[in-house]
Amino acid sequence: MSVKNAEVKERKEKVIAEFRLHEKDTGSPEVQAALLTKRITHLTDHLKDHKKDFHTRRGLLKLVGQRRRILDYLKSKDGDSYRALIGQLDLRR
Repeated sequence: MSVKNAEVKERKEKVIAEFRLHEKDTGSPEVQAALLTKRITHLTDHLKDHKKDFHTRRGLLKLVGQRRRILDYLKSKDGDSYRALIGQLDLRR
């Protein structure tokens, strides 16, 4: 495994550890939204340097839509958890 892949895996594990609901949780909506938020932040920083990278911009918009759907699902299932997650991730809604 390359150094970059190991670094990405380490960051991903850190996010999962922070947002998981129980010991073996890797796929709850909270974890998924947190991972997507970290990827969105990374791509946003990339696009600040590479303004004409339209392929990345399209991928970013797809990720934002995916995160929105996950957050809408969480809001419909557990409003308190939704509000807590929005606060933790520092999102506007």
